[in-house]
This record gives sequence, structure tokens and C-alpha cells, in this order.
Amino acid sequence: MDLPAWLVAIILGCIEGLTEFIPVSSTGHLLIAEHWLPRQSDLFNVVIQSGAVLAVLPLFKHHLRTLVEWRKPENLTLILQITVAFLITGIGGLVLEKLHFRLPEETKPVAWALIVGGVLFLLIEGSLKARALSKQTSWLASILVGLAQLVAAIFPGASRSGTTILTSMLAGTQRVPATEFSFLVGIPTLLAAGGLKIFKAVRHGAQEDWGMLAIATLVAAIVSFVSVKWLLRFVQSHSFASFGVYRILVGAILLFAL
Repeated sequence: MDLPAWLVAIILGCIEGLTEFIPVSSTGHLLIAEHWLPRQSDLFNVVIQSGAVLAVLPLFKHHLRTLVEWRKPENLTLILQITVAFLITGIGGLVLEKLHFRLPEETKPVAWALIVGGVLFLLIEGSLKARALSKQTSWLASILVGLAQLVAAIFPGASRSGTTILTSMLAGTQRVPATEFSFLVGIPTLLAAGGLKIFKAVRHGAQEDWGMLAIATLVAAIVSFVSVKWLLRFVQSHSFASFGVYRILVGAILLFAL
């Protein structure tokens, strides 16, 4: 599709900002978009992802203050749980890198991951209706969240936020704290992964259209802030079933188109 570079940057920035934290898979949607738009470098995708992550930090001022006041027992527990999940993902990510793992670039695996994830959303939301869930994140949940991030890293379309939220809920955490914990773990995980990739790319002399990258990053940051603010309100009174239906529909449309 022959579009001006600035318009491509805005479109990709909007897609990244909308889908990074909402459980529909940003990686999957970017892969889909780049089948019709000019394909971007890994550095481009990583930088706009980091912009989307940094933009949501003001929405978690209370939690960030909690991390600073680490001497309180309940705060220290949260810090350690985030650290455990982060380390599990980080160590697993390094192993995948040593094995030279690369994300599939075909659309079909993304479509199936969207459908499977959507079905799981519906099944899990239905099974948890009659179950008493806790406001506190358990150690089991934090370990499983770390593993869930690895699953999402291997299967584009699985959605990091969706996989971690569902896993946390299965481990007994209520929807709102499960969502918040997913975001809190995602911030250092995504920034660390992004920072490492940016360092390697710049070190090897990566060539990039920095003006286009700046536009896309700014758009991703603005859209991410708005979408996360909306999602945090949405989960107060809604389940994730609607996202499950959306994933199934998008995945089915992709398979039909293929």
C-alpha cells in the first residue's frame, strides 16, 4: 500500500498504543498491519512499544509510590513478586535468544493464536463466575505470570497482557488486581527488553528514519495513555468476554482471507 511515510507512522503508532496493554496482542496486530503497510524494522517496533509503556507510568503513581516505600511488609511482598515474575521472563528470554528463536512472520499463526486466546477468555471468564477470588496477588500467580509472558513472547497473537491477566485470575486473583499486576510486571519487562534491543541495534549501526520513528512513538504514547486509562475503568465493572469475542472474530476473518 503506497502511503506517505508520516501516515504509516501514525497508523502504526495508533495500533501499538491501542493494543499494547489491551488483551488483543500488539505484536499480532502490527504483524497483520505490516502485511499491507511497509514493513518496519525490529528497532522501530521496539521503540514505539517503549514509548507506549513509558506513557502509562503516570497512571500508576500510587503503585510506584508503593515501590519506593519498600520497607512496609505488604509493599515489599509486591516488589518481590514483580521481581520474581520479571526474572522468570528475563531468564527465559535469554534462553530463547541463545537458541536463536525468531517470531514467525506469517499471518496464519497469529490468527490461530487470536482464536485460541479468545476461546480461553470466554471459557475462563465463565468458569470463574462462581469462584471467590482474592484481591491479593499470590506467589503462585506471580510465578505463573512470569511464565505466561514467555508464552506470549513465543506465540505472536497470544497477547502478553491477555495471557498474564488470565493466568493470574486462574491462580485466584480478582480481575482488577490481576490487570494491575499484569501492567506492573509488564512495565520493567517491556522496557528492559526494549532497552536491550535498542542498544544492540544502535551498536551495530542500525539505519532508521528517526523522524518517522519519533512521530510513531509520540502517537503510540498518547493513544496508549488513553487506552489504558479506559481499560482500568472498564475492568471495574466488565469481564474480558468482549475481548474474547473480538479475538475470535479477527482470527476467523484472517483465516478466511488467507
